[in-house]
Amino acid sequence: KKTVKTVLILAIATTASAFTNSVKEKIEVKESTINWLGKKVTGKHNGIITLKEGYLEMDGDNILGGKFVIDMTSITVQDLEGDQKASLEDHLKGTVEGKEGDFFNVTAYPFSTFQITEVATVEGKTMVSGNLTIKDKTHNISFPATISMEGNVLKLTSETFTIDRTQWGVNFGSKTVFDNLGEKFISDDIELTVNLVANKS
Repeated sequence: KKTVKTVLILAIATTASAFTNSVKEKIEVKESTINWLGKKVTGKHNGIITLKEGYLEMDGDNILGGKFVIDMTSITVQDLEGDQKASLEDHLKGTVEGKEGDFFNVTAYPFSTFQITEVATVEGKTMVSGNLTIKDKTHNISFPATISMEGNVLKLTSETFTIDRTQWGVNFGSKTVFDNLGEKFISDDIELTVNLVANKS
């Protein structure tokens, strides 16, 4: 009986230590970005969004989880210049009077978040799943990504993937939400590419 008891204690201790060995590695926000691309009938626009903070929960070189906070006030348009650039950025951020709710309304919702719920290999690809919260609405999404180590630098780079913006209440110009838009609609899909960098301690 003592032997069985000892084995049970060792098993419990080993299981507990397996969960406590994970380390939260800080995401380097100055080196991490989210690239975005939106399309409409007459063209497309692209840019970047930066992060406020974040971490990856690691067990060795394996990502167990993590979370990062997206700074929506940092939305930047890269394919325009001057007044056109400023105008579109203001519209996307919702800082234009009377058009606050058209897109992301950063005054009311300055941050979005992504909470990693699973990193798994599916048909030979690394799939990252997590809960994306924008404008206080949360939906689980998944995307393929490449995870690599270069010395002590960990990089997570997603393939380009799409989300349907209307799931998060970003409805401006959506023909699935509004009738009679004709050819003046904007695609519901936003293309995103996530680039995360963390230095392992």
